[in-house]
Amino acid sequence: MSLVAIGINHKTATVDLREKVAFAPDKIHDAMKSLASRTKTGEAVIVSTCNRTELYCNTGEEAEVIQWLEDYHQLSHEDVLPCLYKYKGQEVVQHLMRVSAGLDSLILGEPQILGQVKQSFVKAKEAGTVAVTIDRLFQNTFSVAKKVRTETEIGAAAVSVAFAAVSMAKHIFSAISATKVLLIGAGETIELVARHLKDNGVDSMIVANRTISRAEAMCEEFGATAITLEQIPEYLPKADIVISSTASPLPILGKGMVEKALKQRRHQPMLLVDIAVPRDIEAEVGDLDDAFLYTVDDLQSIIEQNMASRREAAEQAEVIVEEESHLFMEWIRSLESVDSIREYRTQSMAIKDELVERAINKLAQGGDSEQLILELANKLTNKLIHAPTQALTAASRRGDLNSIGQLRTALGLDKD
Repeated sequence: MSLVAIGINHKTATVDLREKVAFAPDKIHDAMKSLASRTKTGEAVIVSTCNRTELYCNTGEEAEVIQWLEDYHQLSHEDVLPCLYKYKGQEVVQHLMRVSAGLDSLILGEPQILGQVKQSFVKAKEAGTVAVTIDRLFQNTFSVAKKVRTETEIGAAAVSVAFAAVSMAKHIFSAISATKVLLIGAGETIELVARHLKDNGVDSMIVANRTISRAEAMCEEFGATAITLEQIPEYLPKADIVISSTASPLPILGKGMVEKALKQRRHQPMLLVDIAVPRDIEAEVGDLDDAFLYTVDDLQSIIEQNMASRREAAEQAEVIVEEESHLFMEWIRSLESVDSIREYRTQSMAIKDELVERAINKLAQGGDSEQLILELANKLTNKLIHAPTQALTAASRRGDLNSIGQLRTALGLDKD
C-alpha cells in the first residue's frame, strides 16, 4: 500500500493558479478515471473547490501524479511544483482528516468542506475509481470529521460577520424562525446572511436593494420578497430584525425613519445589525427605546473571541485526528500482514508440491522408497530454511542485533 496525495490550496497558491488547476464539475468524472489509470490499483479521488485542488491515489507514484496534473491542465512544471504540497502514507490520512474536519480551511472549523469532500467521494464511486483502501479511508475520514464536530466546540462559535449577525439574532429572539427579517443589500454578505437565516427556519424575508433585479435573483433562491430602497419605510414596521450591508456612502436608515416604524410597531423591540462600512444605519438609532443596534465592530469583537475558542477546540481536534490516523494505519498493516502470510504459505506449498511430485515420479520409476523419503525431507528443509538463513547471516555481518532478535522470534528460536 502506498497512499499518495498532492495538492494546492489558498495557503500555497494565488487565486489565478488555483483557478487553472481546478476541475470543472462536468469534467471531473473523466478526470478521475484518467488519473486512476496511472495507479496500480485504479484508485483515485479528486477534491476540487475554490480554495483547493487535491489528488488522492493508492499505489501511485508521486512524480507521475504530478506529471498527470500538469499534463491535464497544460501547465508548466516550473509554475506548479513550487506551490504543491505532497504527502505519503499516514501523512495522507492525517491531511484528509484535517481537511474534512475544517482544520485546514481558510476559516478554521468551517463545515462546508466536509460536504464538498463527500461529493468528491461520491463522484469517484460513480466513476469506478474507488476500491477497498480508498473507500475505507474516506469512510473513516467522514466518521472522524463527525467525531470532531460532536466532541469539540470547533463549529459552535460564529467566525464570519454573516454568521455572527444571525447568531446574535438567535440569542435575542428565542424563536427566530417566527421572526420577520428585512435584509438591506443584495451582495455576497447579505446572501450568506439569508442562507444562514434559511438554515435556521426563517421563512419571512424581505430583500431591499437599489437594483431590484439583483434582489429578485437572490429572492428566488430563498423564497423572499424583493423591494426597492425607496419602499423600506413601508416595510420597516413589519420587521423584527433588520440586517444591512450595502456600499452606500450615506446612511440608508435614519433615526426618524426607525422611530416612526417603532411607533407603528407599538414599541415591539427591533434588532438592527449594521455590517456595512461606512455605516448604513445612523448611530443615533441606538439611542431609541426598543431599538437594539449593533455594528460590524460589535460583531468583530464577538468573532475574535470565538476564533480563540475555535483555536482551543482545534487543538483537541488535532489529537483526535492523530489517534484516528494511527488506527487507520494499523488496519492497513493488518491487511499487509494477511497478504504476507498468504504469500508465504503459497510459496511454501509450491516448494512442497514441486518436491513431492519429483519424489512420486522417481518412486514410480522404481526408486528406493526409504532413500526418496530421506531425500525429500532434506531438500524440503534446505529450501525452507534458505531465505531465513541468508537473512540471519546478513544481519550478523551488519551487527544488526534488532533484526537478529526479530528473526529468532519469527523462527521460534526464542519461544519465551
